[in-house]
Amino acid sequence: MRDNTGAIVGGSRVKSTLLGLMTWAIALIIFFPVFWMVLNGFKEEADANTNPKLFFDPTTAQFDEVTSNPAGLLGFGEAFSNSFWAVGISTILVLVLAIPAAYSLSIKPVAKWRDVLFFFISTKFLPVVAAILPLWIIARDLELLNTRLILIILYTAMNLPLAVWMLRSFFAEVPKELVEASQIDGANLRGQITSVILPIVAPGLAATALLCVIFAWNEFFLAVQLNPVDGSTVPIWVTSNVSTRGNFLAKLSAASVLATLPVVLAGWAAQKRMIRGLAMGAIK
Repeated sequence: MRDNTGAIVGGSRVKSTLLGLMTWAIALIIFFPVFWMVLNGFKEEADANTNPKLFFDPTTAQFDEVTSNPAGLLGFGEAFSNSFWAVGISTILVLVLAIPAAYSLSIKPVAKWRDVLFFFISTKFLPVVAAILPLWIIARDLELLNTRLILIILYTAMNLPLAVWMLRSFFAEVPKELVEASQIDGANLRGQITSVILPIVAPGLAATALLCVIFAWNEFFLAVQLNPVDGSTVPIWVTSNVSTRGNFLAKLSAASVLATLPVVLAGWAAQKRMIRGLAMGAIK
């Protein structure tokens, strides 16, 4: 009996160890391209292109070059400002619109709420390439081409269905008894949301906001079609560092590091709430 128990415990430990090693191996494989991109950003072009090596004399020349603003070229500061305002304002608008929608679909469900949810997610079915022509014509007629406003509108529409679905799952985790108790205490709708519901689902709000920021920050197709000049964003700025001469790997890596750094910092700052939010059951 003891031998069987010991064998079972030993087998479980071996499986746990193998699972841990496999997890680390997969994580390293996934992380390695990012690690190599960072290394290339601190290399000379010759080292990055023709002689890839792990140990080298680091230099910040590539970062200095990509952050400089030659005449006629898109600068990093301008692109970062465009992305910052477009992503920030659109994320705030998404949360402002998604919170009452998620409330009405979970805490106080409306009639045929499943059909409403399906309508929200069905807006993601249409490929963006199929809608770009009418969007371009509308933006042209409203004189919104090459402006941040058109990106703010489209990023809000792009992320709103995702936010409603996620927040609806988070709101469904709120005990109905707490909402009923606040109603007995005389709290109105605004008081229920701000004093009872939002503090409970704060991790879910952080997770939703972070995903909206990531999707909007990385969006390229709409930005390059509707804002090729004055409203260009960070993804467009990254592609502007591609040279027709072919020797641009180190420069492109440095630009990519600067482009991903804000999202990495945002994820690092919100990691605790992000993990708690995902654990609440929004992503299954």
